[in-house]
Amino acid sequence: MSSGQESVLSEYETDTSQTSKLLRKFKETPFVPIGMAGFAMVVGYGLYRLKHRGDMKMSLHLIHMRVAAQGFVVGALTCGVLYSMFQEYVVKPKE
Repeated sequence: MSSGQESVLSEYETDTSQTSKLLRKFKETPFVPIGMAGFAMVVGYGLYRLKHRGDMKMSLHLIHMRVAAQGFVVGALTCGVLYSMFQEYVVKPKE
């Protein structure tokens, strides 16, 4: 390989690591990783509560956990869309 190709490949490999992708995504749309973290927290809490659910049926508990996790993600994505619209249409138009 020529040195030009090696530099391009090494640049590509460092650009596509999972950490750099997540950091880039967080800078572009900060509510996506927040939604992912919230989803993980709701699922973790739901699994913890699974042990102490009392006489509630398993299927009902799982439905409640799914609805809560999806609600958090949809709320975070909605906030992200509103944030990006605000940045694009209110802050940017100084042309």
